[in-house]
Formats: sequence, structure tokens, C-alpha cells
Amino acid sequence: MDFIEIIKTIVIGIVEGITEWLPISSTGHMILADEFIKLDMSDAFKEMFRVVIQLGAIMAVVVLYFHKLNPFSPKKTKKEKTDTFTLWLKVLVASVPAGIIGVLFDDKIDDLFYNYKTVAITLIIYGIIFILIESRKYPEFKVNDFTALTYRTALIIGVFQVLSLIPGTSRSGATIVGAMLIGTSRYIATEFSFFLAIPAMFGASALKLVKFGFDYTSSEITVLLTGLIVAFVASIIAIKLLIGYLKKHDFKAFGYYRIILGIIVLIFFALIQPNL
Repeated sequence: MDFIEIIKTIVIGIVEGITEWLPISSTGHMILADEFIKLDMSDAFKEMFRVVIQLGAIMAVVVLYFHKLNPFSPKKTKKEKTDTFTLWLKVLVASVPAGIIGVLFDDKIDDLFYNYKTVAITLIIYGIIFILIESRKYPEFKVNDFTALTYRTALIIGVFQVLSLIPGTSRSGATIVGAMLIGTSRYIATEFSFFLAIPAMFGASALKLVKFGFDYTSSEITVLLTGLIVAFVASIIAIKLLIGYLKKHDFKAFGYYRIILGIIVLIFFALIQPNL
């Protein structure tokens, strides 16, 4: 195994781990990373790797929120256990729309939308939406804890998650925007987005693994495991920083960042690689 390939994998894992949880589109960053960091692997493996590497990021949520998401914790009261089961049911309800659309149209969505123009446009559009949402003078957040999050609200957030199937949208971006638009606070919207990622990413990864098969070379196994571990560590750091950031700030900065990145993607591909 070439040491350079390991270094490339580490960089990609860091990019995935950081951008997966921030509402700035991990796909947009992965597309740019792929232009500069060419893994010496088959196209089929790289397509699978870009999705399955998210499992490392998912494990960060499981570790950081294990107590909160564990309905069997002996440290919880009976009511707290019931509330945790209810939270999981809301997550499952919210996961249904994207789960159905993703399974039925996975290949079609990739064929139609996995291109730099779509990524750039969605980066810019959602960047503008974030700025507009946060520019409201006195935003009213009716949902400030998970007990106030109804099944109807969860389902609506799940519908917004369907939009994230379009590359460049950002899964966390789509769900956070949707949640805030219907009155959910930044903090609850962000954490619910984290929890929604668990079934969404496990499902997407399982789908890609089945399509790719389970016949790996030693180099492919090394790259995959390295990417998973690095994405896990980077995600732990990114999630902690984001939660700390939101205690004092809003999402405007991410909106501006998305717009700038979208313009960079357009310029890079339109001028440097005009034939794509």
C-alpha cells in the first residue's frame, strides 16, 4: 500500500468528518477534494467509499450522545426512558420520506444531479436561505426541547431531508433549515439533524455496500478503515465545536461560506475545466 494513498485518505477523512455535521455540504467539499486528491482506486470503489466513510462520522454521534439516545440507561427515570423511546420513534418517522425516495431513486438522482453545477447552485441557494432565516428580527422558536417536537413536526423535517438527496444541499443544512422554518430552535434543530443522520447514513451505506459487493483488496480495506477512523475523530471535534458555537452565534456565517464555496465551485469547473 502506497503511503501517499494513506495520506490522501486521511485528508479526505478529515474533510468528511468536519463537513458532514456543518450545514455546508460534505458532497461539495468531497467533489472539490476529489479534484485535487486523486485516490488510486477504481471509480466503483470511490463511489462507495464517499458514502460508507460516513459510518465513521455516524459513530461520533452515537458515542457523544449515547446516554441521551439510550432508552435503557439505568441512570434515567421511567419518564426519561419513555421520552427517549418517543424521540427514537420521531427520528424513525422523520426518516421515512428520504428512506423511500433514496431506495427508489438512488441511481437516478446520482445520474441527474451529481455534477458541479447542481452542487454550486444548491450551495448558493441554501446559503441565501440561511441568511434570510437568521435575518428575521425576532424569530419565534416554539420548539425548544424534544418533548415539544411533535410527530407532525418530525415528519415535516423528514420531508425537508429528502431535499438533501440532491448533492450540494447538505443533509444537516436541509433538515436544520426545515426545522427552523417551522419554529424549531437552532439547538434542537441541530441535534435532531444529528440523530436523523443515524438511520439515514446507515441505510445509505448499506445500500452502497450491497451494490459494490464484499470482495475487497488489501489496499481497499486499508483505505476504507483509515477513512472511517479519521472521519470518526474529525466528527467528534466538529460536533463539539458546532454545539459550542451555536450557544453564542447563529447560522449566518455558514450561509456566507456556502455562497462563497458555490461561487468557487462554479469558477473552478467553468473556467479551469470547461469541458465538464
